[in-house]
Amino acid sequence: MSGTYTHKFDTAAYKGEATINTGLFIGGKWVDPIEGGSIEVVNPATGKVVTSVAAGTKADVDLAVEAAEKAYKTVWGLHYPGAGRGKLLNKLADLIEKNIDEFAALEALDVGKIFAKAKAIDIGGAVTCLRYYAGWADKVQGKTIETTENKLAYTRHEPYGVVGQIVPWNFPMGMVSWKIGPALATGNTVVLKPSEMTPLTALKLADLINEAGFPPGVVNIVNGYGHTVGQAISEHPRIHKVAFTGSTLTGRKILKASAETNLKVVTLELGGKSPLVVFDDADIDQAVKWASHGIFFNMGQACTAGSRIFLQEGIYGAFLEKFTAIAQDLAAKTGDPFTPGTQHGPQVSQIQFDRIMGYIDSGKSDGATLHVGGERHGSEGFFVKPTIFTDCHPDMKITKEEIFGPVAAVIKFKTEEEAIDLANNTEYGLACHVFSQNVNRAIRVAHALEAGSAWVNCAQFTEISVPFGGYKQSGIGRELGEYALDTYTQVKAVHINIGTNL
Repeated sequence: MSGTYTHKFDTAAYKGEATINTGLFIGGKWVDPIEGGSIEVVNPATGKVVTSVAAGTKADVDLAVEAAEKAYKTVWGLHYPGAGRGKLLNKLADLIEKNIDEFAALEALDVGKIFAKAKAIDIGGAVTCLRYYAGWADKVQGKTIETTENKLAYTRHEPYGVVGQIVPWNFPMGMVSWKIGPALATGNTVVLKPSEMTPLTALKLADLINEAGFPPGVVNIVNGYGHTVGQAISEHPRIHKVAFTGSTLTGRKILKASAETNLKVVTLELGGKSPLVVFDDADIDQAVKWASHGIFFNMGQACTAGSRIFLQEGIYGAFLEKFTAIAQDLAAKTGDPFTPGTQHGPQVSQIQFDRIMGYIDSGKSDGATLHVGGERHGSEGFFVKPTIFTDCHPDMKITKEEIFGPVAAVIKFKTEEEAIDLANNTEYGLACHVFSQNVNRAIRVAHALEAGSAWVNCAQFTEISVPFGGYKQSGIGRELGEYALDTYTQVKAVHINIGTNL
């Protein structure tokens, strides 16, 4: 199954070609899966198969762990100085930037992202993330701790060794950079599983990892399904830390696997049903702009999507009118991700399309009013028109469960206290959004909402230097910023007797 695939792009947005290896990347080499097997990659804009890539299994994960373990013990980890690790991460970032059009085209091809947005946000963001962690690589420091004159005590922040990383399909390159950046900066080696639906950019990255000069085995990429490769990573006794981004259900399985095997450290970034609260005193135009971004960005396929929109009764009508106009404009600009002017692309797969349409049907049957959208766009591909439901209630499926699509549930409220209670009435706690020009109220409500990220007068606006993660069933641990370094290191306390008697 190892080999290469070249896709030729002849579009208005990008004319060129991108070549990837389709095998497994283990020990710095491309190899065939031990048990054979392949996975079809589908273009969500057409529903047609693009190519096939190798499908790994537990046996391939075992080989990848051996390669990662060998690299950690011999050439990486504490053997490779932080400044050197930073230099390699910077070189990798430079190579991605050099090939940014190819990466963006691949992301548009197998995820359905708008090409221009993939280039600026997804791939550009990955470059920024790797450079950020390159800067941290030689700054991971412990402390000298005061005890007595007869003892020197200090701490070291040491890598775990081999870490497993499982990334989702909605932001493939972004999530790869969020994972490998801090892991490599702190001296760990990696066994990475890209999503079986969107593996192309991870496979493109593998060749650049070699070109950048990383020692063989420092990064290993094993394509495969969650129930095979993902499970093998979660259960492997010589993987000491796992980082996962995806559904809450799968996160529970990974946590259980850790408990039943070697108690590996687990970082989980899981689902969300984020509230977006707009008060009467908000700047309506700004609130509508950001709310539209909050739910329709990436076709609603974001864990922080502001899918529950709470509107104070005084601005309900004015907001809804403007919000509806934006949704209709996006519907008119739905289509091929490579066509200039397209603003709304397809969902990632037939499964996701069917799931979203099922939620739309449930909203209608539960008594919500389908205000706009709720339909398929076109006759091929997996396009869902931007959708707004009104007359929603907290006990409806569309207001309780993560839809992961361009579907907004709008709810009216009267008081600040009511808004807080409604917003916190969820098992999730990944993000929240507050719109008010009253600074005191905005800060007060942002503090009261139960979420790991609170955006005030903006939505879905992450920064590489600011930590990201969830409360409640939205996850454990933090990614991004300096905080992520803590999740990839373990603290050793060293006690040295320097006195004659203790």
